[in-house]
Amino acid sequence: MEGFAYIALLGIAVFSGAVVAGLAGFAFSAVAGAILLHLMPPIEAVPLMMACSILVQITSLVALLRGVQWKRSLILAGGGLFGILPAVYLLQHVDTWLFRIGFGILVAGYSAYMLLRPAVARKSRGCGSVSEGLVGFGGGLIGGLTAMPGAVPTIWCDLHGIPKDEQRSLVQPFIIAMQIVALAVLAPRVEWPSRMLLDLAVSLPALAAGTAIGVTPFGRVNNSAFRLVVLTTLFISGVTLAL
Repeated sequence: MEGFAYIALLGIAVFSGAVVAGLAGFAFSAVAGAILLHLMPPIEAVPLMMACSILVQITSLVALLRGVQWKRSLILAGGGLFGILPAVYLLQHVDTWLFRIGFGILVAGYSAYMLLRPAVARKSRGCGSVSEGLVGFGGGLIGGLTAMPGAVPTIWCDLHGIPKDEQRSLVQPFIIAMQIVALAVLAPRVEWPSRMLLDLAVSLPALAAGTAIGVTPFGRVNNSAFRLVVLTTLFISGVTLAL
Protein backbone atom coordinates (compact mmCIF):
# COMPACT_ATOMS: atom_id res chain seq x y z
CA MET A 1 0.00 0.00 0.00
CA GLU A 2 1.40 3.36 -1.01
CA GLY A 3 0.44 6.99 -1.28
CA PHE A 4 -2.24 8.81 0.66
CA ALA A 5 -3.92 5.67 2.05
CA TYR A 6 -0.61 4.46 3.52
CA ILE A 7 0.17 7.84 5.11
CA ALA A 8 -3.40 8.14 6.47
CA LEU A 9 -3.34 4.70 8.10
CA LEU A 10 0.15 5.33 9.47
CA GLY A 11 -1.05 8.61 11.01
CA ILE A 12 -4.18 6.99 12.49
CA ALA A 13 -2.13 4.18 14.05
CA VAL A 14 0.46 6.49 15.57
CA PHE A 15 -2.14 9.03 16.73
CA SER A 16 -4.27 6.34 18.44
CA GLY A 17 -1.28 4.79 20.18
CA ALA A 18 -0.04 8.21 21.33
CA VAL A 19 -3.44 9.20 22.79
CA VAL A 20 -3.64 6.00 24.85
CA ALA A 21 0.00 6.13 25.94
CA GLY A 22 -0.27 9.83 26.77
CA LEU A 23 -3.23 9.20 29.09
CA ALA A 24 -2.49 5.73 30.50
CA GLY A 25 1.32 5.96 30.39
CA PHE A 26 1.87 2.75 28.41
CA ALA A 27 0.56 0.48 25.60
CA PHE A 28 1.57 2.55 22.55
CA SER A 29 2.69 -0.56 20.65
CA ALA A 30 -0.37 -2.59 21.64
CA VAL A 31 -2.68 0.04 20.13
CA ALA A 32 -0.62 1.26 17.17
CA GLY A 33 0.54 -2.26 16.33
CA ALA A 34 -3.04 -3.37 15.62
CA ILE A 35 -2.81 -1.27 12.42
CA LEU A 36 0.93 -1.07 11.74
CA LEU A 37 1.47 -4.84 11.74
CA HIS A 38 -1.13 -5.12 8.97
CA LEU A 39 0.31 -2.13 7.13
CA MET A 40 3.95 -3.22 6.97
CA PRO A 41 6.08 -6.30 7.77
CA PRO A 42 7.18 -6.77 11.42
CA ILE A 43 10.81 -5.96 10.57
CA GLU A 44 9.62 -2.44 9.65
CA ALA A 45 6.78 -2.06 12.16
CA VAL A 46 8.62 -3.09 15.34
CA PRO A 47 11.54 -0.61 15.14
CA LEU A 48 9.10 2.17 14.17
CA MET A 49 6.84 1.38 17.13
CA MET A 50 9.82 1.31 19.51
CA ALA A 51 11.10 4.68 18.29
CA CYS A 52 7.63 6.27 18.43
CA SER A 53 6.92 4.82 21.87
CA ILE A 54 10.16 6.24 23.29
CA LEU A 55 9.30 9.69 21.90
CA VAL A 56 5.78 9.54 23.38
CA GLN A 57 7.08 8.40 26.77
CA ILE A 58 9.76 11.10 26.94
CA THR A 59 7.35 13.84 25.83
CA SER A 60 4.63 12.91 28.32
CA LEU A 61 7.20 12.41 31.09
CA VAL A 62 8.48 15.97 30.56
CA ALA A 63 4.91 17.20 31.08
CA LEU A 64 4.75 15.29 34.39
CA LEU A 65 8.37 15.84 35.43
CA ARG A 66 7.73 17.47 38.79
CA GLY A 67 6.15 14.35 40.26
CA VAL A 68 8.85 11.85 39.28
CA GLN A 69 10.35 9.91 42.19
CA TRP A 70 13.80 9.33 40.79
CA LYS A 71 15.17 7.11 43.57
CA ARG A 72 12.31 4.60 43.36
CA SER A 73 12.30 4.77 39.56
CA LEU A 74 16.01 3.94 39.50
CA ILE A 75 15.41 0.92 41.75
CA LEU A 76 12.71 -0.31 39.37
CA ALA A 77 14.90 0.34 36.33
CA GLY A 78 17.91 -1.36 37.96
CA GLY A 79 15.86 -4.48 38.58
CA GLY A 80 14.57 -4.28 35.01
CA LEU A 81 18.09 -4.24 33.57
CA PHE A 82 18.85 -7.52 35.34
CA GLY A 83 15.60 -8.91 33.94
CA ILE A 84 16.46 -8.03 30.34
CA LEU A 85 19.61 -10.20 30.37
CA PRO A 86 17.84 -13.58 30.80
CA ALA A 87 15.11 -12.37 28.43
CA VAL A 88 17.69 -11.85 25.65
CA TYR A 89 19.04 -15.35 26.27
CA LEU A 90 15.56 -16.91 26.23
CA LEU A 91 14.65 -15.09 23.03
CA GLN A 92 17.66 -16.63 21.32
CA HIS A 93 17.25 -20.19 22.66
CA VAL A 94 13.56 -20.77 23.45
CA ASP A 95 10.33 -20.48 21.46
CA THR A 96 8.47 -17.80 23.43
CA TRP A 97 5.28 -17.90 21.36
CA LEU A 98 3.27 -19.91 23.90
CA PHE A 99 4.63 -17.79 26.74
CA ARG A 100 3.42 -14.60 25.07
CA ILE A 101 -0.05 -16.05 24.52
CA GLY A 102 -0.20 -17.26 28.12
CA PHE A 103 0.93 -13.92 29.50
CA GLY A 104 -1.55 -12.07 27.28
CA ILE A 105 -4.39 -14.25 28.60
CA LEU A 106 -3.20 -13.66 32.17
CA VAL A 107 -3.11 -9.87 31.74
CA ALA A 108 -6.49 -9.79 29.98
CA GLY A 109 -8.01 -12.06 32.64
CA TYR A 110 -6.65 -9.98 35.50
CA SER A 111 -7.89 -6.69 34.07
CA ALA A 112 -11.30 -8.14 33.17
CA TYR A 113 -11.71 -9.49 36.71
CA MET A 114 -10.69 -6.18 38.29
CA LEU A 115 -13.04 -4.27 35.97
CA LEU A 116 -16.02 -6.50 36.76
CA ARG A 117 -15.55 -6.97 40.51
CA PRO A 118 -17.44 -4.60 42.86
CA ALA A 119 -15.52 -1.41 43.67
CA VAL A 120 -13.84 -1.50 47.08
CA ALA A 121 -12.00 1.19 49.01
CA ARG A 122 -8.27 0.69 48.74
CA LYS A 123 -5.37 2.34 50.51
CA SER A 124 -1.92 2.80 49.08
CA ARG A 125 0.58 0.54 50.81
CA GLY A 126 4.23 1.33 51.32
CA CYS A 127 6.65 -0.93 49.47
CA GLY A 128 10.30 -1.63 50.18
CA SER A 129 13.25 -1.29 47.84
CA VAL A 130 13.66 -5.08 47.55
CA SER A 131 10.08 -5.63 46.40
CA GLU A 132 10.35 -2.72 43.95
CA GLY A 133 13.57 -4.15 42.57
CA LEU A 134 11.90 -7.56 42.11
CA VAL A 135 8.96 -5.93 40.33
CA GLY A 136 11.44 -4.16 38.06
CA PHE A 137 13.17 -7.49 37.37
CA GLY A 138 9.85 -9.08 36.44
CA GLY A 139 8.96 -6.13 34.24
CA GLY A 140 12.32 -6.28 32.44
CA LEU A 141 12.06 -10.05 31.94
CA ILE A 142 8.46 -9.97 30.71
CA GLY A 143 9.10 -6.85 28.64
CA GLY A 144 12.03 -8.51 26.90
CA LEU A 145 9.85 -11.45 25.94
CA THR A 146 6.60 -9.66 25.11
CA ALA A 147 7.53 -5.99 24.36
CA MET A 148 5.25 -4.96 27.27
CA PRO A 149 7.65 -3.80 30.02
CA GLY A 150 4.99 -1.70 31.74
CA ALA A 151 2.50 -4.51 32.36
CA VAL A 152 4.05 -5.99 35.53
CA PRO A 153 4.76 -2.65 37.30
CA THR A 154 1.28 -1.37 36.33
CA ILE A 155 -0.45 -4.45 37.77
CA TRP A 156 1.72 -4.18 40.90
CA CYS A 157 0.71 -0.52 41.33
CA ASP A 158 -2.95 -1.42 40.91
CA LEU A 159 -2.74 -4.24 43.48
CA HIS A 160 -1.15 -1.85 46.00
CA GLY A 161 -3.67 0.94 45.38
CA ILE A 162 -0.99 3.41 44.32
CA PRO A 163 -2.53 6.78 43.22
CA LYS A 164 -2.33 7.78 39.58
CA ASP A 165 0.33 10.50 39.96
CA GLU A 166 2.62 8.23 41.93
CA GLN A 167 1.98 5.38 39.52
CA ARG A 168 2.93 7.45 36.49
CA SER A 169 6.02 8.79 38.28
CA LEU A 170 7.20 5.20 38.84
CA VAL A 171 6.12 3.32 35.76
CA GLN A 172 6.86 5.82 33.01
CA PRO A 173 10.61 6.33 33.68
CA PHE A 174 10.88 2.54 33.99
CA ILE A 175 9.28 2.00 30.57
CA ILE A 176 11.56 4.59 28.96
CA ALA A 177 14.67 2.95 30.43
CA MET A 178 13.58 -0.53 29.32
CA GLN A 179 12.72 0.61 25.79
CA ILE A 180 16.00 2.45 25.32
CA VAL A 181 17.97 -0.58 26.53
CA ALA A 182 15.89 -2.91 24.32
CA LEU A 183 16.50 -0.67 21.32
CA ALA A 184 20.25 -0.61 22.07
CA VAL A 185 20.32 -4.42 22.36
CA LEU A 186 18.27 -4.84 19.19
CA ALA A 187 20.20 -2.29 17.08
CA PRO A 188 23.26 -4.39 16.18
CA ARG A 189 21.19 -7.55 15.67
CA VAL A 190 18.77 -6.42 12.97
CA GLU A 191 18.95 -4.78 9.58
CA TRP A 192 17.09 -1.51 9.98
CA PRO A 193 14.58 -0.79 7.20
CA SER A 194 15.66 2.07 4.96
CA ARG A 195 12.23 3.72 5.03
CA MET A 196 11.90 3.75 8.83
CA LEU A 197 13.28 7.28 9.19
CA LEU A 198 10.88 8.52 6.51
CA ASP A 199 7.93 6.81 8.21
CA LEU A 200 9.03 8.25 11.55
CA ALA A 201 9.25 11.77 10.08
CA VAL A 202 5.78 11.42 8.54
CA SER A 203 4.45 10.17 11.89
CA LEU A 204 5.74 13.06 14.01
CA PRO A 205 2.73 15.43 13.61
CA ALA A 206 0.26 12.67 14.53
CA LEU A 207 2.55 11.54 17.34
CA ALA A 208 2.74 15.06 18.82
CA ALA A 209 -1.01 15.68 18.50
CA GLY A 210 -1.93 12.31 20.04
CA THR A 211 0.46 12.75 22.96
CA ALA A 212 -0.86 16.25 23.71
CA ILE A 213 -4.47 15.04 23.61
CA GLY A 214 -3.65 12.09 25.85
CA VAL A 215 -1.61 13.99 28.46
CA THR A 216 -3.96 16.98 28.77
CA PRO A 217 -6.85 15.22 30.58
CA PHE A 218 -4.54 13.23 32.87
CA GLY A 219 -4.51 15.92 35.55
CA ARG A 220 -8.30 16.25 35.44
CA VAL A 221 -9.34 12.62 35.91
CA ASN A 222 -9.64 11.19 39.41
CA ASN A 223 -7.98 8.00 40.60
CA SER A 224 -11.05 5.85 39.91
CA ALA A 225 -11.37 7.07 36.31
CA PHE A 226 -7.64 6.67 35.73
CA ARG A 227 -7.77 3.12 37.10
CA LEU A 228 -10.61 2.35 34.68
CA VAL A 229 -8.49 3.65 31.80
CA VAL A 230 -5.46 1.62 32.91
CA LEU A 231 -7.40 -1.63 33.38
CA THR A 232 -9.13 -1.21 30.02
CA THR A 233 -5.77 -0.56 28.36
CA LEU A 234 -4.28 -3.61 30.07
CA PHE A 235 -7.19 -5.72 28.82
CA ILE A 236 -6.70 -4.53 25.22
CA SER A 237 -2.94 -5.09 25.48
CA GLY A 238 -3.43 -8.61 26.85
CA VAL A 239 -5.91 -9.54 24.11
CA THR A 240 -3.61 -8.10 21.45
CA LEU A 241 -0.69 -10.12 22.82
CA ALA A 242 -2.71 -13.35 22.97
CA LEU A 243 -4.06 -13.13 19.40
